[in-house]
Amino acid sequence: MVKMSHGPRAGSRKTMTKRKSERGFPPVSRFMKSFNIGDLAAIDIEPSIHAGLPYHGFQGLTGRITDKQGECYILSVRVGGVEKKLLAGPVHLKKIEG
Repeated sequence: MVKMSHGPRAGSRKTMTKRKSERGFPPVSRFMKSFNIGDLAAIDIEPSIHAGLPYHGFQGLTGRITDKQGECYILSVRVGGVEKKLLAGPVHLKKIEG
């Protein structure tokens, strides 16, 4: 028997796969996005970029940007009644107007 992998991308085949038309490197504008503290952002993981990649369990959640650390942003996300903080690069975030 083969032992199950417990790596950071284990069990994420469907989540971390792009459609055929989306494959390849994303446009540079996705790297250059900037956010202000207090903005709402949705986590939309870009699987081809591994730098600043949040855990795949947070895919699709919405959080508020609380701080900046280097090129990445710290988001505050509510999961099951608990406030969690996670680090994500700008290529993995989408701004939500509202």
